[in-house]
Amino acid sequence: QVQLVESGGGLVQPGGFLRLSCAASISISNFNVMSWYRQAPGKEREFVAGIYSDDSTYYGDFVKGRFTISRDHAKDTVDLQMNSLKPDDTAVYYCNSVGWGHYEGDYWGQGTQVTVSS
Repeated sequence: QVQLVESGGGLVQPGGFLRLSCAASISISNFNVMSWYRQAPGKEREFVAGIYSDDSTYYGDFVKGRFTISRDHAKDTVDLQMNSLKPDDTAVYYCNSVGWGHYEGDYWGQGTQVTVSS
């Protein structure tokens, strides 16, 4: 069974930074793409950032150079470095991975809360 476990959320002041991490229970080489999504209260879940197996990266328009997604094959994690945080970034952040072959499927973590407030 594939599991994704997020960590690193918390309370941060506007302008601050956080680093989220998503640990997979299997080798991340089994995923075609690993992504971060977020969902704020009363809003739909939206795409934040994604990284493909060729290490190409994609970001939501609102990121505007503030966030960086990366993968660590040694730790089997996908991380999201978030800088210059704004109150509008407050949301539950979810890790998503799309597997291939034996692990074909769409997997989600349980989410980690990020709150940006003074």
